Amino acid sequence: MINNNEIFETIQMINQQHLDVRTTTLGISLLDCICDSPKRTAEKVYDKITKSAKNLVKTANDLASELGIPIVNKRVSVTPVSLITANNGGHLEVIRALDKAANEIGIDFLGGYSALVHKGMTEYEKQFIMSIPEALATTGKVCSSVNVGSTKTGINMDAVALMGKIIRECAEKTADKDSLACAKLVVFCNAVEDNPFMAGAFHGVGENDLTLNVGVSGPGVVKHALESVNGDLVQVAEKIKETAFKITRVGSLVCRETAKRLGVNCGIVDLSLAPTPVMGDSVAHILEEIGLESVGACGTTACLAMLNDAVKKGGIMASSAVGGLSGAFIPVSEDAGMIRATECGDLNIEKLEAMTCVCSVGLDMIAIPGDTPAEVISGIIADESAIGMVNMKTTAVRVIPVIGKGVGDYAEFGGLLGHAPIIAVNKNSPLKFIQRGGRIPAPLHSLKN
Repeated sequence: MINNNEIFETIQMINQQHLDVRTTTLGISLLDCICDSPKRTAEKVYDKITKSAKNLVKTANDLASELGIPIVNKRVSVTPVSLITANNGGHLEVIRALDKAANEIGIDFLGGYSALVHKGMTEYEKQFIMSIPEALATTGKVCSSVNVGSTKTGINMDAVALMGKIIRECAEKTADKDSLACAKLVVFCNAVEDNPFMAGAFHGVGENDLTLNVGVSGPGVVKHALESVNGDLVQVAEKIKETAFKITRVGSLVCRETAKRLGVNCGIVDLSLAPTPVMGDSVAHILEEIGLESVGACGTTACLAMLNDAVKKGGIMASSAVGGLSGAFIPVSEDAGMIRATECGDLNIEKLEAMTCVCSVGLDMIAIPGDTPAEVISGIIADESAIGMVNMKTTAVRVIPVIGKGVGDYAEFGGLLGHAPIIAVNKNSPLKFIQRGGRIPAPLHSLKN
């Protein structure tokens, strides 16, 4: 039974502590759109998306008004397009259909211009990946992702080498927009099939035809809750769990009701603490409330590990369908506390990499110098993929080499993507390592059968 105190507490979370449902993402299978003709495939993709998601935005807005809970983004994810167009090579036609459909139904982003090449690449998949820069530079709402490794298969270093070049090309094609195309591209290890967050969302082939997944967020709520905790770290963890439980219940309610109204399957609630550039909505500030002088200090990784674990434990008690990435995000440009710490020199890319060992994803929305070579970017991807592969977790890289800018400059992305100071990377060359190619074998503990 919900009592009055819980109702008032939820109202306070929304009005004063930035609690919101960050995204309602409708996953749409495009497997039934496959045919021999590129033109016909594109037509079927457009028709399927516009028919299936035509009421998504209105339904989410209506529900937000009725419940008084902000639903910030309305998005669509689709089956990885490289699978849909493999038999006819029609990915260029499909990218135009995706962008047209996204604009027609009024969503914020559409994810799934993606390829899964964690063990190897076909010649077509290579061609598809090489089309990503043009696709992202010429569309406004389409997002892309490439999975280059997994715990079970190891890391496809040929794909890693290619992705370094692709990220640079994305940057160059949108140099007049601070290389914005790179913000719509994620390179994964151990990608999940039910992620509702962009830019990495795609609808997995093991999913239902239509599934609604929800991402709920509340860094400000967690920080506020911790302000009253004066005890030891066990008490801190308990308070985080208690708060995550409450946040997850909100997301679960929105997921069930939205799915019911749309007539689709209710999927998962991703309870990741996803920050925004707004003050009071920062994961970094949570870590500082726990006891760090600044995020980046010694002890940061330990604090983040405890936060991530407590969020998962609290959320799993509130819903039987917690999924996606679920934990804490550390996107530099989207977190006011992370921005401040990088500006002051308290937080660098090496510390951020250490933090990704224990958080939800990886190196996210990090602006790096525009002259960073492709092989250095590939080295960053390889390092992050190794962390994911060995630790059996999802890791990702979304870095933006901002053309024409260097350390000390700023990149402006706008909206939820925020802005970021450009930070230094180690430019000692990993070229020979990257050029070796092949595959880094899967770790011993992947052999579980």
